[in-house]
Amino acid sequence: MDKDEIHKAAERLGLELADIKFVDMLGTWQHFTVALDSLALDGSDKLPFDGSSIRGFQEIHESDLYLIPDLDTVFVDPYSKKSISVGCDIYDPIKKGFYTRDPRYIAKKAEAHLKESGIADAAYFGPEAEFFVFDSVRYEQNEHTGFYSVDSAEGIWNSGKAEDGGNLGYKSRHKEGYFPVAPHDTLHELRSEMLLKMKACGLTIEKHHHEVATAGQCEIGIKYAALVKAADNMMLYKYLVKNVAREAGKTATFMPKPLFNDNGSGMHVHQSLWKGNENLFAGNGYGGMSQTALYYIGGLLSHAKALAAILSPTTNSYKRLVPGFEAPVNLAYSYRNRSAAVRIPVVEGESSKRIEYRPPDPSANPYLAFPAMLLAGMDGIKKKTMPGEPFDENIYESKGRKAAQLPGSLAESISALESDMDFLTQGGVFTKDMLETYIDYKKKKEIDAVRIRPHPWEYHLYYDI
Repeated sequence: MDKDEIHKAAERLGLELADIKFVDMLGTWQHFTVALDSLALDGSDKLPFDGSSIRGFQEIHESDLYLIPDLDTVFVDPYSKKSISVGCDIYDPIKKGFYTRDPRYIAKKAEAHLKESGIADAAYFGPEAEFFVFDSVRYEQNEHTGFYSVDSAEGIWNSGKAEDGGNLGYKSRHKEGYFPVAPHDTLHELRSEMLLKMKACGLTIEKHHHEVATAGQCEIGIKYAALVKAADNMMLYKYLVKNVAREAGKTATFMPKPLFNDNGSGMHVHQSLWKGNENLFAGNGYGGMSQTALYYIGGLLSHAKALAAILSPTTNSYKRLVPGFEAPVNLAYSYRNRSAAVRIPVVEGESSKRIEYRPPDPSANPYLAFPAMLLAGMDGIKKKTMPGEPFDENIYESKGRKAAQLPGSLAESISALESDMDFLTQGGVFTKDMLETYIDYKKKKEIDAVRIRPHPWEYHLYYDI
């Protein structure tokens, strides 16, 4: 929307407020609200906030930062009755420039760097984010207690539970939740409502369906977009999924592995590079790929262990990345094959040619994840990195050659990032300061915090030792 369109929409809908949104280092939307008529909406607005209170941003003695509205992000928020939503970029008033730790600014720099490189004009990303919808969640961790408990009427563990009127069954077994119709799929109407809310907010939707796991695992497919827009869309997607679920008295989570012994939630990301009207990934090579696409794949695979720190950024991510649950742990590429980290989808027409990188999960900050993958692919193109021979068999069951694998923990991924980060700083997209801040946060606030706490299963293993 431009300024005039915003005011017309506000007048038509009776909107008097502007909800100001920006994203923190870990990918969470933050917000505050102002009167709409207090904004000029002409590029001159600079809205102050306390950067020291936001994860990964400023120290308390240098806290002042500004927000600058980006009108390309505006939508009418169905969960803020009197507000229009306005996304913002962050400005450093001391350095007189955009804030280098702002994830959205990093995404914008990645797009600019791609154009300046001459490799391509645009990079398109199509994320497929999975999530769970539960009926309840309880968790606690303190000095003497630690537990979690989630529940879903769909969960196979409720097959023996006495319910009002008797148990009606129709519980999807572990790993058998993919595509069954009602009455197994009890969330069809809820997902439809999510889809309609997304459509009303400007997202283009492709489909929705139940996913593989029991207990309400879902996916809604949204259309690909250019890098920054794709990240904007992912933030809106997550926001609407959570709020529609809450409105229905349920809770949605993008946590990668909330259930033991069933599939986790991934965020497979389809990618392609374009110059003008030409899809640079279309060609006559393996899987219909061009040499450029193969070099891009080579870049992704050669930097995959470092990328994991950004694309699978939680300790919980590595509960998902284990063999046996369709997890893409194998650093290989293949046509059609979902056991490889890079899958080349079967598509018709040159415009649809793309690659799918399967390791990411939806706990990743899309403003960091999409640039990181782009920079790894660009590095492969610049260095002409070949990805080796493809794997055309089920790699999980292969008796022959073995593929290298992703790290087994966030600590291993962070260590890999520390030793392989130069590709991310190309073109000044990621700064060393931002990466060091990210690494320090992950070590202190997540890796160490989980490492030092007793685990419930340790009581099972060791209490009577």
